Amino acid sequence: MSARITRRVIATVLASGAVVAGAALPATAADGRDHGRDRGRSSVVIGEVNTRDGHGRFGRGGGEWIEVVNTGRGSVNLRGWTLSDRDGNRYRFNNVWLVGHSKVRVHTGFGRDTRRDVFQDRRNSVWDRRDAATLRNDHRRVVDVKSWSGRR
Repeated sequence: MSARITRRVIATVLASGAVVAGAALPATAADGRDHGRDRGRSSVVIGEVNTRDGHGRFGRGGGEWIEVVNTGRGSVNLRGWTLSDRDGNRYRFNNVWLVGHSKVRVHTGFGRDTRRDVFQDRRNSVWDRRDAATLRNDHRRVVDVKSWSGRR
């Protein structure tokens, strides 16, 4: 084989390897942290659900909450994400950051938002005995769904 053909074959192999390697790299944000966007599977999921008030009754929203959990190592900003029920009640997150392996409780009732607890400021309950919670990202894609019945 001539030197010219050998160089062309080597150049073609190297170019093909670069294309394959580039396609295999994970998508991350410009700052190098994984923000839960544009991934096949999100690290943010719906965790524990409490549909009862402090007295064990389905109540007026005072004791209701749903946990949103970041199971990954990177931080995720939930700004624009929504948590909704089957009846169309929806809560939209403001600038809430979930660091790796952390959670936030979304309470139905009134309170002051903190890093661990946010409040919908509703007087009535949202989560029925038989209901489902749907978590959507800021692109309106379904990230997680959790349903339950009245029997626990």
